[in-house]
Amino acid sequence: MSFITDDFMLQTETAKQLYHDYAKDMPIFDYHCHLSPQQIAEDHEFSDITELWLGGDHYKWRAERAMGIEEKYITGDASAKEKFQAWAETVPNTIGNPLYHWTALELKRFFGIDELLNGDNWEEIYDQLNAKLKDEHLTARKFIEGSNVKFIGTTDNPYDSLEYHKQIAEDDSFDVVVAPSFRPDEAFAVGEQKFVDFLPKMEKANGIKIDSFAKLVESLEDRVKFFKDHGANVSDHGLGKLVFRPVTDDEAEAIFQKAAKGEAVSEDEYGQFQTALIRELGRIYTENDFIMQIHFGAIRNNQERLFKEIGPDAGLDSINDQTNVAENLNGLINEMDKTNHLPKLILYPLNPGYFDIAGTAAANFQGNDQGIKSKVQLGSGWWFNDTKYGMLKQFKALAEAGLLMNFVGMLTDSRSFISYTRHEYFRRLFCDYIGGLVEQGEIPNDQALLEKLIKNVSYDNAVEYFNFAK
Repeated sequence: MSFITDDFMLQTETAKQLYHDYAKDMPIFDYHCHLSPQQIAEDHEFSDITELWLGGDHYKWRAERAMGIEEKYITGDASAKEKFQAWAETVPNTIGNPLYHWTALELKRFFGIDELLNGDNWEEIYDQLNAKLKDEHLTARKFIEGSNVKFIGTTDNPYDSLEYHKQIAEDDSFDVVVAPSFRPDEAFAVGEQKFVDFLPKMEKANGIKIDSFAKLVESLEDRVKFFKDHGANVSDHGLGKLVFRPVTDDEAEAIFQKAAKGEAVSEDEYGQFQTALIRELGRIYTENDFIMQIHFGAIRNNQERLFKEIGPDAGLDSINDQTNVAENLNGLINEMDKTNHLPKLILYPLNPGYFDIAGTAAANFQGNDQGIKSKVQLGSGWWFNDTKYGMLKQFKALAEAGLLMNFVGMLTDSRSFISYTRHEYFRRLFCDYIGGLVEQGEIPNDQALLEKLIKNVSYDNAVEYFNFAK
């Protein structure tokens, strides 16, 4: 039985026409992901389907735990085959979760398997998948090239050597741009040990002794320029919460000195430090033509027992909430804008309840003299929102608060080389959304207008917004 039909998720004739005529064959511009640059540089060949499909995929791990599967078969020392069996037995129970759709899409698109994976056929499918991996030498680059990907934006620490990005850029046999993204989350972690640990790593990377807030900023600016020399023009920030507090240079310095010694800081001091650092980074990014991304609203590593056993990125995170999101978000953006140092900015709230807040905040700061379309944007549904529910909610919030025509579209935010079907999933949902509006008479059936909208959101806007020249 074929579940993933040509018209999967497309409920109207207009939706089908939009997808097949305009969206289906567009290239992929994956401007934010967590793929390994080393695996791309070395064209990693996977040992088996379990390494490729289940290794590091905490979406799947959460579903398996919900089925009561022993951790040994998820992240433990069970064999690759046993881990695959555990996932296969979980799959039928994921109906209603996007994992059910993603699993079927990935099996069909990358391996030509239409059969629905379950506890009865898992061994046959396991053997088929491994045979195809081996016989066709399906490597990291083959998955990328076979998905028609033109650009990949990885996520990288400020002290990263970027040696693998350099290796990829110098390899003429691979025609996909793989650029680093500057991710200085540890620089914001005042009051935590990871901030203390961060400082010597930065000092080792560029030789700048970080003994003051000003020196921290100088060091970060130096590394932004290093990233720029390696093809980067994007930064990213993962903030658990947004806190805006007015701050002077002296106050920022005092907080830095406390944090550098490993001392605790108050919530107000944390907010002041976040504000001061956002302000300085906004200037640095503006002067270096960097785009800024802010992912906010995750509360991480909540199950302490399992976190101690496995570590971060283990599927122990959830949506955060906080008070005064609108005030804090507008305050932080205004802190950059008031000195005319607001870079292009994409906002990704993890809490879907904040889509309208972020969308209307973005609309406050669109004015610019460079002709940039939707300079500040509500980004695509992120993490727990790259679902049908989350994507549709984001489409509507963006359309009503801003300009859907200028939306930069989807990203994988993934560690997996076969997550590119998420772009297909996104495009099908987007075409279904727009097609439904056309058939309801809310959008005219103007093919030139519709073609522009679908192609813009699928690929073209990202190319323009991220200044992609290749």
